[in-house]
Amino acid sequence: MTHSELARWLAKLACDASVEMTPGDEALVPELADELPAGAVVCIAHPPTATLDDVVRASLRVQASGLCACPHIVARRIDGPGALESACARLGAAGVMRALVVAGDDAASAGPYASSLDVLRAELLQRHGLTRIGVAGHPEGHRAIGQTVLWRALHDKQVFARRNGIELFVVTQFGFDPAALVAWEQCLPEHGIRLPVRVGMSGPASLSQLIAYAMQCGVGASLRGALQSMAAMRNIAGLATSPDQMLVRVAEHAAGGTSQIAGVHFYSFGGALATARWLRAVAEGRFEIGPAGDVFSIRS
Repeated sequence: MTHSELARWLAKLACDASVEMTPGDEALVPELADELPAGAVVCIAHPPTATLDDVVRASLRVQASGLCACPHIVARRIDGPGALESACARLGAAGVMRALVVAGDDAASAGPYASSLDVLRAELLQRHGLTRIGVAGHPEGHRAIGQTVLWRALHDKQVFARRNGIELFVVTQFGFDPAALVAWEQCLPEHGIRLPVRVGMSGPASLSQLIAYAMQCGVGASLRGALQSMAAMRNIAGLATSPDQMLVRVAEHAAGGTSQIAGVHFYSFGGALATARWLRAVAEGRFEIGPAGDVFSIRS
């Protein structure tokens, strides 16, 4: 791939990217709307310190700004059908059509929902017009669930979605190993998975922030050896520890033409506005690709 072809792919992926924020970022929504293209998808995470009502409130503000809200629905943090019904009704009434449904890492469920499939089977999202649903993918594995179970769960969600008029897509957990991502994506057909994939990656963040979030999220497969030498991590062969490195590798793979990669999703880790500004620069072509074509830098 020539540098000019790579530049076009990078700009395209950045223009279509989705970004994550938290309810704590609600005051930043007007600025996010200024930086992101109209209709850009903004996911509203549900951290342990927030309530489902917080997520809904922030989602309504995102939707009203001209962006497309995609609230996280964390199964194990929903205390009952009434809470889920209320949230879906408010979101649907505001025109929200997307949600990212995940099980959550809570040891115990607050109510009757233990998995994302439990939430889908309740049929409350569909009833209120939330029919574009994202579910999690784990290219680097999950700290508590084996790959066989993960593949079966993804297949079961795909079957349910097809039978119930849901436009299902996959959002992968962020990671640092492009080779693991490619290998996982190439295994999708083998497991009967025909879903579009949005590749999760980190926005601009310091190396120490990335490591802290990675360990919290259980993304340890590509870090276990690297953590012995944080200073050398950027030089470890094969790992991508900055958003430009990861976006380049995704662009190269997606350009092959047979990939199920449909776009990218940025986990901002408390830096939603910085991520949006970085994406705008890439989408507008304000970057320089390095001589080797494996990294790029934003022009000031």
